[in-house]
This record gives sequence, C-alpha cells and structure tokens, in this order.
Amino acid sequence: MTSVPTAPPEPQGHLVLLRHGETEWSKSGQHTGVTDLPLLPEGEEAAKRVAKLLEGWRFEKVVVSPLQRARRTAELAGLTEYTIDPRLVEWDYGGYEGLTTKEIRARLGYLWTVFADGVVAGDTPGETVEEVAARASAVLRDVIPILEDGNVALVGHGHYLRILATVFLRQEVRMGAQLLLDAGSISVLEWEREQPAIRTWNQKSLSH
Repeated sequence: MTSVPTAPPEPQGHLVLLRHGETEWSKSGQHTGVTDLPLLPEGEEAAKRVAKLLEGWRFEKVVVSPLQRARRTAELAGLTEYTIDPRLVEWDYGGYEGLTTKEIRARLGYLWTVFADGVVAGDTPGETVEEVAARASAVLRDVIPILEDGNVALVGHGHYLRILATVFLRQEVRMGAQLLLDAGSISVLEWEREQPAIRTWNQKSLSH
C-alpha cells in the first residue's frame, strides 16, 4: 500500500503588514523613498483607527521601518514595543524622489512606471525592484521562524510592502504593481495547506 507523503507543519501565525498613514507627499502622489516626512493630521487619525482593526491581536514580534512616518504609525496603532529594521525602508527612488508619476513621464516622454522601468540615480543611488525584493526576502527569512507559533507585524511603506507580499507569495516581484495598498491600511498573509496566501488585503478602518 502506497503511503501518503507527510507535509511539513505549516506556520500557524499570521504576517500583518501595516502601511504608514498619509503624509504630504503620499497625498500628492510624490514618490517618497528615503525622505523622512511626518504624518499629516489625517494620517495620524488613520493610524489611530488601525488600533481598532488590531484589537485582539497578539504579536510575538513587531518590526518597523526607521522612518518617522512608520514609527509614528506603529505607536498610534498601539504597536509600541517594536524593533527598528533599516531593511524595511521604502524603495530608494534616486533621481525620482519627490516627483509624481506625471512629472516623471513628462520628463521622459513615455508612460513610465516604477515597476516596469525603474529609477535613475540622483542624490541617492536608487534601487532596482530586485534589490528591494532582496531586502524584503531577508526580512522574511528572519520572521518566518517566529510565525511557526505566533503573529508578526511589519510596519513600513507602500511599494516596499507590496514587493514583500510578492516575495512571500512566491510570485514575480513586478506583480506588486497589481497590489494596491492605501496609506493607513493593514493586510494579513498566512498559509493555507502549506501554500502562502492572502487572508485580507488593503483593509482600512472606517472613519465613522
């Protein structure tokens, strides 16, 4: 009689991704990589509402980008005990830092997108999407063992977390272009029958 292969135990914990609340540049659509902007008042209010979404959650570890918009979001969301990890910083947009997509397209003369066409060097060197994915992969290697028994929260930035989700899902990293992620939202990743999966994506608390 043929025996059925035994699957390895799948992690039981959930990986919760929290994008920081709104800043002046995220509101205007400017690419905000390493520029350390504060939250707008409405961004702070959205972060406070996230605390409602996280009621009842217990985290074994919370890891946060060093940029103030992420740290402040974590604190207002009730995630006050956290570890700073520079590998969670946003995509380095290089010469496109502070520019909107419309401005970049006008400069280049074609329908540029960051996922398809990348960035150029400026005051900072800039990064390829693969370099951002490598940082995200390193973070996942560190936190997945913790997910064997408990939950982990990562607090960071829009493009970075979209790329991290594709790495977790074992998909091509440019799929991140199809994963819209609003400021002040949470997403939950987990395993289903040993397969990485999305439980919820881009969830926001209502303002009323």
